[in-house]
Amino acid sequence: MTTLYTIGYATKPFDEFCRQLKQFNITALVDVRSLPFSRRFKEYDQPNLQRNLPTQSIHYIYMGDKLGPRSKDGRHYNSDRQIDFGKLQASKLFLAGIDRLKNGISKGYGIALMCAEKDPASCHRSLLIANFLEANSKWEIRHILHDGTLESQAELMHRLIDEHKLEQDMFSSSEDVRLQAYQAQCCAVNYRRPKTDGELVADDTQESGITTDPE
Repeated sequence: MTTLYTIGYATKPFDEFCRQLKQFNITALVDVRSLPFSRRFKEYDQPNLQRNLPTQSIHYIYMGDKLGPRSKDGRHYNSDRQIDFGKLQASKLFLAGIDRLKNGISKGYGIALMCAEKDPASCHRSLLIANFLEANSKWEIRHILHDGTLESQAELMHRLIDEHKLEQDMFSSSEDVRLQAYQAQCCAVNYRRPKTDGELVADDTQESGITTDPE
């Protein structure tokens, strides 16, 4: 079975970050941040990754323009100015990004999606991308956690059900409960557009609602 990995860099030393990628035979790192820079962790700025990852025999690919958690299209936001991942998943840009991932996998690359968030449950790499792939591909999605252990997308969703204190009853199916947990988490962490027009600024403005680094 094809496996796609994800990883977050927050507070992680770069040497440890690279060690974890090599542990899982990652040969291509796909940056899915809307803004590929970090004020706090400069080693993860795009120019530094472009320069340093090849020395570790890892390709760097930027795809935040297609698979990032923000959108310049106002139709992808709800009435509360929060990004709607369902609408984003149906966009041409997002689907083009998915096709590019499929192309990379077909060529034999070991791919990991990278974002800023320490916990994948608070990041669009699980809620936007892995959620879509789990429903629309036969890939196995595994999240590399901060300590280097793995969590599957299915395990992550079970964790969210527990965290949101949801239980199946006689009127709901397990899929209903899973959807409730997913929707609750998206409502809690998804990027919300500010009332001004200056949201796409490369600083530490929150993107998911959790991290202090932009995704």
